[in-house]
Amino acid sequence: MTHLSKQTLDPWFRLTQVQGIGNYLFKRLIDRFASPEAVFAATDTELATVEGMGPGRIRLIRHARLPDDFHRIVDHCRSADIHILHQKSEAYPALLLTLPDPPPLLYVKGDLDHQLPAVSIVGSRNATPYGKRAAYRLGTDLARNGISVVSGMARGIDTAAHMGALDAGGHTVGVLGCGVDRIYPPENRGLFDRITRPRNGIETASGALISEFPLGTEPEAHHFPLRNRIICGMTHGTVVVEAARRSGSLITARLAAEQGREVFAVPGSIGSATSSGTHGLLKQGAKLVEHVDDILEELTHVIGMPPGLSAVPETPRPDFSPDEQRVWDALSPYPAPIDHLIRATGFDPGKLTGLLLAMELAGHVIAVPGKQYYRNEA
Repeated sequence: MTHLSKQTLDPWFRLTQVQGIGNYLFKRLIDRFASPEAVFAATDTELATVEGMGPGRIRLIRHARLPDDFHRIVDHCRSADIHILHQKSEAYPALLLTLPDPPPLLYVKGDLDHQLPAVSIVGSRNATPYGKRAAYRLGTDLARNGISVVSGMARGIDTAAHMGALDAGGHTVGVLGCGVDRIYPPENRGLFDRITRPRNGIETASGALISEFPLGTEPEAHHFPLRNRIICGMTHGTVVVEAARRSGSLITARLAAEQGREVFAVPGSIGSATSSGTHGLLKQGAKLVEHVDDILEELTHVIGMPPGLSAVPETPRPDFSPDEQRVWDALSPYPAPIDHLIRATGFDPGKLTGLLLAMELAGHVIAVPGKQYYRNEA
């Protein structure tokens, strides 16, 4: 990805500085005139045809100026290898442009790899070990199937999802509620560095950090709902792993549904407050996720992934027989009913039950009431 010149960025920055032109009106202007240059060249009569463009805003457009620190911003970004994308940039996420209020500008650190299909994973900052395992596992499995994992770089579920994708050698995108030059939360410095540094033997990074907020912007509470619309807006579907009834992840799920994206939810314990929100989503029609295939099958029409078992098998474990490895590949860190495992493995019920019992006695599998099983990855 090459850095855009100041000449290219100039009109985009100038239009963002016009008072009263927020993201919604900016999008309508670009839809009508195709570029900021054309907006500035349009007549008053032509501008007035755009909803929201009254005489006052038209006058302000005539006097649009660059921000005082424009040259410093662009120079700083170039020296820090931070890319500034506008809505017509080739690397700008195409799905974001379907929103009514896409960011006019995006700041990107790392490799965005905009051609990959993408799924977002969100959930509680105060995640349980179960929730972290589930998010990590889904991040791993999605990455192994060539899907970019998008999340918000927060503690808990977000961090687990990013780490799962990275450990699988896949691609992940962290969407920030602050400038990309700010590390928040501070304890995720290692994760920030790992996402943006080149992978072994490959010049490109393992992913990207992106933000609509200018460099130097600190994380503020009102930034995160704006960030959430980008998380779900740039992905084909959103998976909620753990969320309490008032969780911000439910806002992300609602935004995803409003944007016409698929919404998925991972079930938890019926007594867990951290899963009460996800259970509410399931009651409202979210797709239940027991295995990555539940996501892949639902998104076949948009990402072209054939239904069935995951495309990339796991590395065999030396302590498993071939049949046990087959069972292990079908299991996940969260409970799956026996019927699902029969379909996934192709084994008859008697054989599968025997394998599960042996693996349970060996400490590899945990059984829970209702003939459900999950991996013991401790």
